[in-house]
Amino acid sequence: MSTARSARVRTARKDGRQVVTLRRADIDGHIVVECEVYPVNSLRVEPIRPGPYRFDTEDAANAFVEETGRALEYLGCSVS
Repeated sequence: MSTARSARVRTARKDGRQVVTLRRADIDGHIVVECEVYPVNSLRVEPIRPGPYRFDTEDAANAFVEETGRALEYLGCSVS
């Protein structure tokens, strides 16, 4: 059974609207990043969920989350 010991969330917004949520958790000895993407050009209520993305180290997962955040900022999102 999977047990999440720690989690961390980052949210990206564009024009006040939530567009991406990244959740990072330590599950069964791996760092897992789950994503929820809310398409900007859609009336879709439920998010698209690409991934999950598994990493062997927290540093690798952190780098993925940071690079994703920078890309979203470049596209005009605010990330918190």
